[in-house]
Amino acid sequence: MKEIIFLDVDGTIVDYANHILASAVKAICQAREKDHLVYVCTGRSRAEMPEKIWKIGFDGMIGGNGSYVEQKGQIIMHQLIPLDVEKRVVNRRGLEFYLESNNGLFASEDFREVARPVLRAYAQGKEASTEEVGQLEAEEALHGLVYGAELYRADLNKISFILKSYQDHLDSKEAFPELKAGTWGGKGEHALFGDLGVKNITKAHAIDVLLEYLGAKKEDTIAIGDAKVDIPMLEYCQVGVAMGNGGPEILVTADVITDDVVEDGFYNAFEKLGLL
Repeated sequence: MKEIIFLDVDGTIVDYANHILASAVKAICQAREKDHLVYVCTGRSRAEMPEKIWKIGFDGMIGGNGSYVEQKGQIIMHQLIPLDVEKRVVNRRGLEFYLESNNGLFASEDFREVARPVLRAYAQGKEASTEEVGQLEAEEALHGLVYGAELYRADLNKISFILKSYQDHLDSKEAFPELKAGTWGGKGEHALFGDLGVKNITKAHAIDVLLEYLGAKKEDTIAIGDAKVDIPMLEYCQVGVAMGNGGPEILVTADVITDDVVEDGFYNAFEKLGLL
């Protein structure tokens, strides 16, 4: 039976030092050879997907945590932050940020310097070694990062910003109720970054939109992820798989728990589910 498989990227097919696991590539290629459909379902925008990931081979993409749906290069859905709202966020200065669009990641003036220790802490918190992250720069951690570009933009999926404290997240949630506020960070999803995205959009909603377009059944779906933002898609799909490196919230949600990302957990999940 042909399955439709939805894959998170970071912490699932890519480790926290931004390395693609060879075993994950092998699993995806073998599954597609068996005519299973495979989609990335990620918080990344399209510009944040380097060629080394695309060349693995996918049938499409859900990006921006569900704001964007693509099937074989055709855009099925794209929900954007309204320009007037985006301007209000950008004008509320005080925190360094980057604007996430399919055309690039557009950083505030001092983002590189402020982000350096934060992104290194993020990678270390996700079990990357001190040696791996010792020279890590924002451009290496965030593919598609651009400095000096126009910051008033109508093409945004999300806005991510560096938190000075958790209160910054709470303040953003109160200041912009028309947007969906979240956080992301290191081990246990410690809040290092806040983000603001399109309201009422989830990975599960995007999967539902894609299935309707394909004329496919939810009963034929599998989702694999490692973070709280992945929980809706694990709950929605027929089989939800949590990576062993996932936080406690997703582990209790999953139908199947596989090994850690650096212990070939992705490949082992595909093998266990009979997808190879």
